[in-house]
Amino acid sequence: MSFADAPLDPQSAARLAERGLELRLVDTSDQAAFDAWIQADHRGFYGGAVEPERLAETRERTAYRRTTGVFDASAADPATPIATAQSWPTRLTVPGDDASVGLWAISSVTVAPTHRRRGVARAMLEAELRTAAALGVPVAGLTVSEATIYGRYGFGPAGFVDEVEIETDRMRWAGRETPGRLHFVTPEQLRDDARAIAEAARGQQPGELLYDDALLDGAIGLTGTPGARQKRRLVRYDDAAGTSRGFVLYEVEGGDDDFTKHTVQVHYLLGADDEATAALWRFLVELDLVTRVRAPMRPVDEPLAWMLGDLRAIRRRRADHLWLRILDVPAALEARRYAAAASIVLDVDDPYGFAAGRFLLEVGQDGAGRVRRTEGEAPTDAASVALAINELSSVYLGGVAPTELARAGRIAEQTPGAAGVLEAAFRSERAPWLSMEF
Repeated sequence: MSFADAPLDPQSAARLAERGLELRLVDTSDQAAFDAWIQADHRGFYGGAVEPERLAETRERTAYRRTTGVFDASAADPATPIATAQSWPTRLTVPGDDASVGLWAISSVTVAPTHRRRGVARAMLEAELRTAAALGVPVAGLTVSEATIYGRYGFGPAGFVDEVEIETDRMRWAGRETPGRLHFVTPEQLRDDARAIAEAARGQQPGELLYDDALLDGAIGLTGTPGARQKRRLVRYDDAAGTSRGFVLYEVEGGDDDFTKHTVQVHYLLGADDEATAALWRFLVELDLVTRVRAPMRPVDEPLAWMLGDLRAIRRRRADHLWLRILDVPAALEARRYAAAASIVLDVDDPYGFAAGRFLLEVGQDGAGRVRRTEGEAPTDAASVALAINELSSVYLGGVAPTELARAGRIAEQTPGAAGVLEAAFRSERAPWLSMEF
């Protein structure tokens, strides 16, 4: 049995059956059934009908994922699901040298507006969590379109992004010099190099995950409507030794009223190191006949402002992006490294029961953590906090400050200064960042 055909969660299936609905695994080898699911997924995000070419792309790249739907036999089109979800196991980078943890990636969660407020989303999300836990995956994760939905299932925002806008006519390059070369390439030319670049970047960036073909091909513009692909350009950066180290997918817009005032829209920019990232940014901000560069989903600690020569040439708008949900506290906490030695008791509340309990986290001088369940009084030398699984999931990657959550009343200090001890241990040298949606 693979993850894709693991048994359906009986609790959610029974709950939906009481409402006249059926939770079903979609056979992705059945073209008609999978195409109907894909169409329902796009409809759920207000997309139009999917063209045959894009249907074929999606089938090819995502057929291996676990694909579920909720069906209503009384609907006008009973073959098309009224709700969708897709999931697969992958690896999430966590603080520490090449450290990662198993992640249950959840995507394509939609419910048709004709069936809202019938408990469909709850049944599907709970099914995903119970399936992941049954398969032994320590953490679940997703990127969200609405920030108010997923907290009720134990998720917490763990990685944030900045939407960036640069006024290029008021800046001068003040960043590092880059000795490599830039090349215009096609997505087909870049594909193998892009995977190597993504893997190099993933190894050092908490919050990144192992991309499958669908995510990677989307990043380099190999998928999408023909009209969208025609507008985009792809540039690769090679270092002085000729090794490919980064790429950017972008398009140029505007200029209709004044040809000297175009806007560059960055769709995806990824460097395997700071040199490659700087080279790609310099290429973009120094393009002729361009006055603005816009880029979504950039790291919150990216030192871009310091490369531009004018701190006011850049504007940032922050948003939550990666949400995590710890299912197995010992496995999750032992997967990462820590910034300071500590002994911390975590009283974790989890209404679903996956992660509830009292845990003792002991971090040695080498940064490795050991976790065990404990009962009774906390050790006298341990810092002690009480928190919900949402908050533990938020601080897990080091991108959310426990002291801030304590001040907000979201973490309770059971010993004085315990949130500060937690913060010092969980701190990450790099802010967690996931470079795209899934």
